[in-house]
Amino acid sequence: MATAIYVRDIAQYDGQEVTVRGWVKAKTGKGKLQFVRLRDGTGQVQCVAFKKDMDEAVFEAVKGLTQETSVIITGTVRSDERAPGYPGGYEIGITDVEVIQMAEEYPITPKEHGTEFLMDQRHLWIRSDQQWAILRIRATIIQAMRNWLDDNGFMLVDTPIITPAAGEETTTLFELDYFGEPAYLAQTGQLYNEANMMAFGRVYCFGPTFRAEKSKTRRHLIEFWMLEPEIAFCDLDELMEVEEQMVGYIVQKVLEKNHQELEMIGRDVATLEKIVAPFPRISYDEAVERLQKLYEETEDAEQKDLLKIEWGEDFGSPHETALAEMFDRPVFVYNYPSKVKAFYMQPVAGREEVCRSVDLLAPEGYGEIIGGSERIYDADLLLEKIKAQGLPPEHYEWYLQLRRYGSVPHAGFGIGIERTVAWICGLPHIRETIPYARLLNRKYP
Repeated sequence: MATAIYVRDIAQYDGQEVTVRGWVKAKTGKGKLQFVRLRDGTGQVQCVAFKKDMDEAVFEAVKGLTQETSVIITGTVRSDERAPGYPGGYEIGITDVEVIQMAEEYPITPKEHGTEFLMDQRHLWIRSDQQWAILRIRATIIQAMRNWLDDNGFMLVDTPIITPAAGEETTTLFELDYFGEPAYLAQTGQLYNEANMMAFGRVYCFGPTFRAEKSKTRRHLIEFWMLEPEIAFCDLDELMEVEEQMVGYIVQKVLEKNHQELEMIGRDVATLEKIVAPFPRISYDEAVERLQKLYEETEDAEQKDLLKIEWGEDFGSPHETALAEMFDRPVFVYNYPSKVKAFYMQPVAGREEVCRSVDLLAPEGYGEIIGGSERIYDADLLLEKIKAQGLPPEHYEWYLQLRRYGSVPHAGFGIGIERTVAWICGLPHIRETIPYARLLNRKYP
């Protein structure tokens, strides 16, 4: 009886009869020779049918296969360096085929399709080479993040999706009816993470987060996944060290594990090979000076208008892109004005208008992928900031209590999975970084 195998392991079965189970990616050929490209989720392999090598009924079954038909193919593995596929270099000489379900005419063909059509067919589009490769890289990125944290003393502690109050700004909340009382979908797990940190020292949470932002930019999703570490007895310098070590590890793991997927999507790996710690660090003050100098030197009126900025303003995408282009790897920008950051960020001693915050900007125009800060650890100061934001203090009583029972200096950050995937894969839009994107105009499928 033939051994059932996964395509990824085909090199181990050269010369042996095997069975592979999957779907017809494509079929070509004429006359007495047919080529079937089969995919099984782990890879793709070329299967070859010679009429003289099999029963006529089997050959006719092969000829009749349609795109995405589910099949079980039996045949002999043979090495051939010309054979296409993933991992490639091997093909299967078909001796038998069993059709599980003959697919109807497939809506996604090799011709050019519009983005909206493909997004409507997202449940099928993820089978295509590029989307398949992107989502495999996404899985490696998530695995690498968690492995690095697990190996460096962090503990995963889950945080709630339904919350009683805002974690960030109140204008982007999704409100729910919680048995007659208002509740919200989580914008972040950070506030709960700070409580977990007081129990376990070094923690992280990982899960979906929600922002009701009416934005149509290539960098924003309504529902996205975020990984958020929190560290006791940690300052901003140590936080940046953690970030750069983790990001460098992630990129190296993708280069090591997904070189073929990167090739499938046409990613220039030379730029990724430069992503090693340490990363450059500049203050917000220096960043504004650099942008203002660039503004003065820019002659193009449209570009000049995009670069205009005054101290105290938050950076937009053009500013982040311009800053990142000044370096060959991600760059830290730290000590932002307090008014453009969240209420819980620790002020800089002697400069109350500035907070101990930091963003990590990815190169190649991908902007902020990590945002973090030292957290306010004094209860009275935190209460003052909560009131200044117009937030109801009673909603944050439990959060304030953390500062009354053994408060310590601490810091943490959040890294967006989808923006990280977009950067590492070199994608023009964030919608392809997640299996089923939720956008301002899209919640189907």
